[in-house]
Amino acid sequence: MELFLTGIILKPKGLKGELKVRPVTDFPESFLKRREYYTGRTPEEAVIRKVLSAKYYQGFAWIVLEGIESREAAEAVAGYGLYVTGDALKPMPADRAYIHELIGLEVADEDEGRVGTVSDVLQMPANDVYEIDTGDRKVLVPAVDDFISEIDLKKRIVTLRRFREFL
Repeated sequence: MELFLTGIILKPKGLKGELKVRPVTDFPESFLKRREYYTGRTPEEAVIRKVLSAKYYQGFAWIVLEGIESREAAEAVAGYGLYVTGDALKPMPADRAYIHELIGLEVADEDEGRVGTVSDVLQMPANDVYEIDTGDRKVLVPAVDDFISEIDLKKRIVTLRRFREFL
C-alpha cells in the first residue's frame, strides 16, 4: 500500500495529547474531515490511528489521535509524518497534479525532443522547481509558463521551452 505525506507533527499542545501539525497539502481543510491517518517517521513504519478531534487555525492543524492522549505520548511523535492512502487523496483540478504524479514523467524540449525525466519536484517559496535527470546531470527548471509548455499526465510527458538555457 502506497502512502502519501499530508502533514508533519511539530509539537504537543497542552497535557492531553493535542498535536500541532504543519499541513503538506494544497487542501489543508481536509484535516477537518479525515477520520484516520497513518503516523510514523517513514511510510514503511506508519501505523493507523483514528482522529478523535481536529481543528484548523492560523495555517496549522490541531489534532488529537487515538493512542496519543498525553503530553508524553505527543512529544514522542514530534517529527512524525501524517500519511494517507492514495484513495483518500482529493481529486486535483484538470490543470494541477500531485507531486508523485509528476515524478518519473518523460521530459521533452519543443525543439530538441527527449531530454530526460522528472526526478524530483522542489517546493520553493516563489514556485515549484522540477529537477530533471538528463542522464549526465540534474537540471533545475522553474515550473512556470515561461518554461513549461505542456504537462500531459495521460501520455506521461512534460514539454519544455528553451531547455538549453538551463544547461
